[in-house]
Amino acid sequence: MRDEKTRVSQVSRIADKRLMASGVACLVQIYGKDIGKKFRLDRVQTTIGRGPDNAIVVDMDNVSRAHAKIYSDANGHHVEDMGSTNGSFVNDVEVEQPRRLNNGDFIKIGGVIFKFIDGDNIEQLYYEEIYRMAIIDGLTQAHNKRYLLEFMEREMARCKRYARPLTLIMFDLDHFKRINDDYGHLAGDYVLKRLSDLIHENNIRKEECFARYGGEEFSILLPDTTLERGVILAEKIRKMIEGTLFEFEDNTIPVTISMGVACLENQPTPEALIQDADMKLYEAKQTGRNRVCA
Repeated sequence: MRDEKTRVSQVSRIADKRLMASGVACLVQIYGKDIGKKFRLDRVQTTIGRGPDNAIVVDMDNVSRAHAKIYSDANGHHVEDMGSTNGSFVNDVEVEQPRRLNNGDFIKIGGVIFKFIDGDNIEQLYYEEIYRMAIIDGLTQAHNKRYLLEFMEREMARCKRYARPLTLIMFDLDHFKRINDDYGHLAGDYVLKRLSDLIHENNIRKEECFARYGGEEFSILLPDTTLERGVILAEKIRKMIEGTLFEFEDNTIPVTISMGVACLENQPTPEALIQDADMKLYEAKQTGRNRVCA
């Protein structure tokens, strides 16, 4: 919790009002070691790559020396890949020819993700994005651990007060290290993002909270849901992931998840409820993986 608050504080301090100017589009890094950093697109052409001569330097092995460029013309801003090894992506679609950017587009360069911001009030949009980054994981677009714990505190108090059920699902990917080792870290990022998209699209209601707890571990908090209903949802998600083809760079990656489910009883804190669900997750791992334990 302290580490997360420190990270959010550091992100907020990055904002430099002297550099803000309405009408100048920018990129904000939302995933990677320089999270929160802002890059003004005030040149006719802005290059991105590992080489030190780029306007935006991304010093990562999976980024080419000259990876991509963003240029502007009368029709707006466009992104173009510069023959990079691993490709450039906008909203998870590979850039095969110059593509016009729209406000809010996500640009993935190697292991880094930028968000393109353009509009009448860049300063306001930037600070809105800084706030969003405090509660949303940049890669998966699921809520982060900080938001989950705050959400849990509120819902645990409400459910105890009104004697309502509350169920927590904790799960992680089986053999995720093997995926990174066999297919590379870009493949691992793809799997995490694809898994998150699948769960968002098919299973989460607005009153529930889906979060990336850390690394390859995720959680779903289900207010007003019994343990039995939570197990049914967990099994539905497990089967969905097992039956989905995860394809990256002509490789089909086998993906399964192990899941633990616990319900609110006498746990005094969110951490205690998480520990109960984690114990069931550990049981699922120990008894063969790719299963639900409650």
